[in-house]
Amino acid sequence: MDHLKALVVKFIVIALVLFIVLTLIFNVPFMDTLWISLVTTLLAYLLGDLGIFNKAGRSGEFTKRNGLASLADLVLSFLVIWLMARALTGNNDDMFWPSLLSALAITGGEWLFFHKFVDRTVFNRPGKEVAHNNAHR
Repeated sequence: MDHLKALVVKFIVIALVLFIVLTLIFNVPFMDTLWISLVTTLLAYLLGDLGIFNKAGRSGEFTKRNGLASLADLVLSFLVIWLMARALTGNNDDMFWPSLLSALAITGGEWLFFHKFVDRTVFNRPGKEVAHNNAHR
């Protein structure tokens, strides 16, 4: 159930970012944006969150795991968005900047919020403040 919750949160954030950037600003059809959101969510969760973020260091090395996973999220998100947007829209020339802008926004959300959420919710690792408070009891 925790994986489903994390996937739903991740999908909502990615879909919202892509809706704003791709659909509202760059006129990519809404259904194309939803497909790109779904594929980006699934690949980034499986490869970035369950793979890299979960295994890139020990439990206490959140900063290291967060940094490596965020870098992977940036590259993966950009490539998926760029390649899918080109394929779905047939627009081979103008999808670089929208894809990069989208990937940067998604990565910011992953780095600031989502990896902390996954650490606590899916991997059951307490945040720094919880671990710090327990040490003084």
